[in-house]
Amino acid sequence: MQFDSFSDFIAMGGYGFYVWLSFGTCALILLGILISSLRDTKRIMASVEQQVAREARIKKAKQEQTS
Repeated sequence: MQFDSFSDFIAMGGYGFYVWLSFGTCALILLGILISSLRDTKRIMASVEQQVAREARIKKAKQEQTS
């Protein structure tokens, strides 16, 4: 589909509002998923680091008890 001008492209044959609204909604949803995933990854990595540190402390304490 070819358009004669940029304003015709934006208007999308009278359906521009719905087309651009759907693109905008999709972009916001994808951005929300990205932010949520990054936040969850950061939280999970912090939890794993805490667990590793806890296991190291337990292992060190057991070694000190046997010595």
